[in-house]
Amino acid sequence: MKIIKNTVLVVVFLSTVQVFSQEILTKKEALKITLENNFGIKIANNNVEVAKNNTSMYNTGFLPTAAVSSGANYRRDNQDVTFQDGTSRSIDGAVTKSYNAALNVSYTIFDGLGRKYNYQQLKETYNLSELQAKETIENTYLQLFTSYFQIARLSENTNNLSEALSISKRRFQRAKYQYDYGQTTKLEMLNAEVDVNNDSISFITAKQQLNNVKRGLNIILGIEKDVNYKVETDVDFIKMMSFDDLQQKTVANNAILKQNEQNIAISEFTIKINKSNYLPSLDLNTSYGWNKSENPATSFLAGATSNGLNAGLSLSWSLFDGGVTKTSVANAKIALDTQQILLEQQKTTVQNTLKNTWENYHNQLFIIGAQDKNVVTTQNNFDRTEERYKLGQVTSIEFRQAQINFINAKTALNNAKFDAKLIELQLLQLSGDILNVEF
Repeated sequence: MKIIKNTVLVVVFLSTVQVFSQEILTKKEALKITLENNFGIKIANNNVEVAKNNTSMYNTGFLPTAAVSSGANYRRDNQDVTFQDGTSRSIDGAVTKSYNAALNVSYTIFDGLGRKYNYQQLKETYNLSELQAKETIENTYLQLFTSYFQIARLSENTNNLSEALSISKRRFQRAKYQYDYGQTTKLEMLNAEVDVNNDSISFITAKQQLNNVKRGLNIILGIEKDVNYKVETDVDFIKMMSFDDLQQKTVANNAILKQNEQNIAISEFTIKINKSNYLPSLDLNTSYGWNKSENPATSFLAGATSNGLNAGLSLSWSLFDGGVTKTSVANAKIALDTQQILLEQQKTTVQNTLKNTWENYHNQLFIIGAQDKNVVTTQNNFDRTEERYKLGQVTSIEFRQAQINFINAKTALNNAKFDAKLIELQLLQLSGDILNVEF
């Protein structure tokens, strides 16, 4: 028992010392660190950059292509040649040399509007990637403050358990003095000691849970931070708009709904891109070339050099491709219909979630008010019970029950407060407003 009591004293002492050495991680600082270091946000930003690059003019097919080619050939062989006049000639090791260089330029003048629709689809894909990044940031906001407020909740609850431990220790000391002077039974002292031990275990367990959640927050922050810090525990509720206004804002700004709308736009362009295969394509090809040859004595020409410009147009039109284009268009239309169904499904889901969250939020605000009254009542009851306990007018069991009721009421109020704040954040995320909140 002495070992347990000494351990409790050391824990309480160390926790008291840490209060003066711990730094405070504010909400703004935590948000700043997260936006700079969170792994998910970094990946989302990279995806946006890739989508932005894909919308560049260099990726649209609207620009011509140019290529340079050159070559040299060397040939050495034995030749027996008979000319038209009947003479003949033989040469061993006849050498033939040729050189060439050319600049080739190609440009698609018309491709059935496929490039145009593809470019517009790429822009819609870029908008989709921005919405996906926005959703990632919103989810990270929610994860961050869920973890942050969980730390605040556990910090407050740990303080409550620390207060309960202090009360139990005072009661144990009183019971010990009374027992030493023969004013109470040993059973009374042992009961007080058991309560000290139980409160010590609860306090140490809460401290461990608190440190575990802090380590979880480090993952969201994207940094390795020592758990020896405190957070802000104050909770301020924003003035929430009416449900009708919130519902309209959710339909207009919800990140998931906006992504579904972008998918519909992308699917519409997929249909147009496939339909462009029904139309002809017209290509321009031009080149400027230089050629030189050096021939052996058996050749009619000793050598030749030529250079010049070559240009031409080519028209192609697939009159029948075996039904490939028709099938592609039909499947693209089905994909568009699927995206429209998904949008309606998501609207129903989001609206239902909004209604449930709205009701939970207002119920939680009511619970806060009720729990606040409970704290006042249980504190008055505890204070009076403590005075009567000191006068010997109530038993230790009655005093312990008053103590438990008081601590439980404070913990319940604390939990209700942070639960309401987290539900408020969920409402803000649903309405697309969570990134605009000042913390």
